[in-house]
Amino acid sequence: MRELRDLEARHPELLTPDSPTQRVGGKAREGFVKVAHSSPMLSLDNALDAGELRDFDRRVRELLRGAEFLYVTELKLDGLSMAAHFRGGQFIQAVTRGDGVLGEEVTENARTIRSLPLRVKTSLPRFEVRGETVMNRRAFERLNADREERGLPRFANPRNAAAGSLRLLEPAITASRRLDYYTYSLQVDGAPVFSRHWETLEELDRMGFKVNVSRKLCRNVEEVLTFCAEWEAKREHLPYEIDGVVVKVDSIAQQEQLGFTARAPRWAIAYKYPARQALTTVENIDVQVGRTGALTPVAHLKPVEVSGVTVSRATLHNEDEIERLGLQIGDTVVIERSGDVIPRVVRVQEQGSYRKPFHMPATCPVCGGRVVREEAEAATRCINTNCPARLKESILHFAARGVMNIDGLGDALVDQLVDRGMVRNVADIYSLTLDQLISLERMGAKSAGNLIANIEKSKQNPLPRVLTALGMRFVGERTAVFLAEAFGSLDRIAQASVEELQRSEEVGPKVAESVCQFFREPRNRELVERLREAGLNFEYQTRRKKGGPLQGLTFVLTGTLPTLTREEAARTIEAAGGKVSGSVSRKTSYVVAGEEAGSKLDKARGFGVKVIDERRLLEMAGKDAG
Repeated sequence: MRELRDLEARHPELLTPDSPTQRVGGKAREGFVKVAHSSPMLSLDNALDAGELRDFDRRVRELLRGAEFLYVTELKLDGLSMAAHFRGGQFIQAVTRGDGVLGEEVTENARTIRSLPLRVKTSLPRFEVRGETVMNRRAFERLNADREERGLPRFANPRNAAAGSLRLLEPAITASRRLDYYTYSLQVDGAPVFSRHWETLEELDRMGFKVNVSRKLCRNVEEVLTFCAEWEAKREHLPYEIDGVVVKVDSIAQQEQLGFTARAPRWAIAYKYPARQALTTVENIDVQVGRTGALTPVAHLKPVEVSGVTVSRATLHNEDEIERLGLQIGDTVVIERSGDVIPRVVRVQEQGSYRKPFHMPATCPVCGGRVVREEAEAATRCINTNCPARLKESILHFAARGVMNIDGLGDALVDQLVDRGMVRNVADIYSLTLDQLISLERMGAKSAGNLIANIEKSKQNPLPRVLTALGMRFVGERTAVFLAEAFGSLDRIAQASVEELQRSEEVGPKVAESVCQFFREPRNRELVERLREAGLNFEYQTRRKKGGPLQGLTFVLTGTLPTLTREEAARTIEAAGGKVSGSVSRKTSYVVAGEEAGSKLDKARGFGVKVIDERRLLEMAGKDAG
């Protein structure tokens, strides 16, 4: 993440709205209602050592132009962020952070957390508290012991256990896991209630909410560093896991003056403690195939305890990383839990007496299909779309809203369909029957009927949607449109050479080679034939009018428009000669923004791109705007 941020800082033209640096993280899960937050729940930038914390302090002092200020330091609990809403002093709703803009409603599960008051005395008619849901170490140990007795896999750490427990579909199970909730924010309509953060913490405590007592008001960065060092030494004796200290400017007015980046506030930072390390031996290396087809070498380690967790496996990422480490089977290595969660090999401490080098397999270890490593890329990938290791992710991508738009085909249902063998290939979606769906958990006759109807309706999608759904690397919504317009049919795209594909608008060598590789794989060609038999649309007629009033202009759509769907707005633009892009760049002509516009609107403002509404778009396209 840090390397990516540095790269984007040096080359701003590479920055895109879907970059991980522009995201908060997290994804809403099938089975819960999605809820918009009153204000974004942003993550924090990290400081990994004292020097970086001092750099943060220097930036704050420069931006505040010499004004005096205080810091509030709080322990950084390792859990799941959650917002709890109250009306008339009574708890009415709980929402997880999700992606920072939309979260999952977990109200009934949150009611089971004993440290979350269900009613408080307050003069505020409505308010929201935000905090961290955690599982303490004793509860975590009891839970894992119980799971072992029942033959279930252990949770990796308390954070995962807390997150999994809060997002269960059965509140009774959540209740049995004894979660805890520590608050740090009090808001009304997305804005702080008090003028100082320290006052907020004091008021939350007075109202009866649980607030971490290990906090301090600091006059300067040296006092902050002393607090950080004190609790790093004490962290093993705490009843819960922490991975650092959160440092915030106390004054809300100064927070507003400092403002935000696209991803995080400038007035706060997380000082992260170094990962714990241990020595162990690499006993073997095998290969896992991820959901994107990437082959990842994994080290099997002699079990060793790292910060209270027994580690026996660690990812090695790719061949280049193994070569960089100089690692072979039999070596003694230093491992650490990155972020106190994910085990990784840091370095070879000592070469083994009997060493054995690792070689990446020539075929996929799961399906036997072709594997490819592109020039200048580190990852080796299986290119068989129907590889069992890739299948669930392939189905979710295929059914996604902006792709084939099969509403109702989400994570929980896909897990059941694949695990029960009902879908072994993306094309099997079109063979599902009402009786098959009704036999699944939490699937009634009405829901099953709606899903069958949505599957049937997806056959009407135009060729660019089908191309995107196939999951070819580098072929997204925009590229799919250019390919469809250039060739007019899927068959002609499949038969085209790399040179012919590159004649399409915005299709370069990497995209062209990816498309050719996809169609060279026999299993992918079989998939295409099955989709043809199912009745999907393989032909295309261009919608873009040459010489229209929007010729030469590129538009990006964001938010919910008053009268037009996203598809209708795109058709309007293309019929008037314009282009529609999925991401904002400096070359974007206009962003068309509706209600609840997201990061694309922020990106447009950052680039100085003109923002218009639906009415102005219709006027420009020569339509009656009403």
